[in-house]
Amino acid sequence: MNILLWHVHGSWTTAFVQGPHTYLVPVLPDRGPDGRGRALTYHWPDSVVEVEPERLRDTPVDLVVLQRPHEAELATRWLGGRRPGREVPAVYVEHNAPVGDVPDTRHPCADRDDLTLVHVTHFNRLFWDNGRAPTAVVEHGVVDPGHRWTGELPRAAVVVNEPLRRGRTTGTDLLPGLAASLGLDVFGMGTENLAAELGLAPERCRSWDLPQEELHDAMARRRLYAHPVRWTSLGLSLIEAMHLGMPVVALATTEVVEAVPAEAGVVSTRPEVLAGAAAHYAREPEAARTAGRAARQAALRRYGLKRFLADWERLLEEVIR
Repeated sequence: MNILLWHVHGSWTTAFVQGPHTYLVPVLPDRGPDGRGRALTYHWPDSVVEVEPERLRDTPVDLVVLQRPHEAELATRWLGGRRPGREVPAVYVEHNAPVGDVPDTRHPCADRDDLTLVHVTHFNRLFWDNGRAPTAVVEHGVVDPGHRWTGELPRAAVVVNEPLRRGRTTGTDLLPGLAASLGLDVFGMGTENLAAELGLAPERCRSWDLPQEELHDAMARRRLYAHPVRWTSLGLSLIEAMHLGMPVVALATTEVVEAVPAEAGVVSTRPEVLAGAAAHYAREPEAARTAGRAARQAALRRYGLKRFLADWERLLEEVIR
């Protein structure tokens, strides 16, 4: 099939475009949010084709993958009046947990019955008010980076973008308590000056913004992965850390309790418990190694690429029918 989708979330799209189709990704001269084109920092196959909006009018499109509320109108205009869900089959992928008046947050597609609203976690489907829209869940899948864990650095890796702006949502206020137990290495956009802003000594909280391939190697050198996020969808960085063979210390919020089995780390709503677990793994590399192996096996079973693509193929066949 020819599938039209926007490059919105690089990690999710990287997994999605590993399927057997041709993926049409809009590109604009400024490569802004509505026309980023192919990813520059991820490895995408040649089946991902950049397409200018003016060419879409005459391009056969078998299915549209919507990911943001305004994309339906954008697609209709660029496809020459062909409406997603009406003249062209469509799904809407909701990547995020609801915000605002939770648990009464109504989804932008709640009044539509002409497309399938696809959530990436069961928690998200439960907490969004989906209205009359048909729903499905296709859990995350990632391209396996391999078992890279060495854990030679007795520090915790944390991956978060813009932790200062997002604050309590990403658990940024919990980092000082965690840093009292062991050093933190925080990776992501907008992490510069993080230690100073949190009042931490530089050696207690270091930060980098790395491309994905470098990020995986850097994460794997840390003893454990810490996930202090209060409210978000299930972060792909957590799943990637488990694939790498890293033990996990995480807040027991949203989908984390489903993703991280007991043998793979420590999950709790008590920050002091997480700090104690992180300190334990820092002192006991063999315990970290054992938990990391369990984390990898759990991630391969539940969030492997083969399962992800198979689930999507079944859903797309249903939508096309």
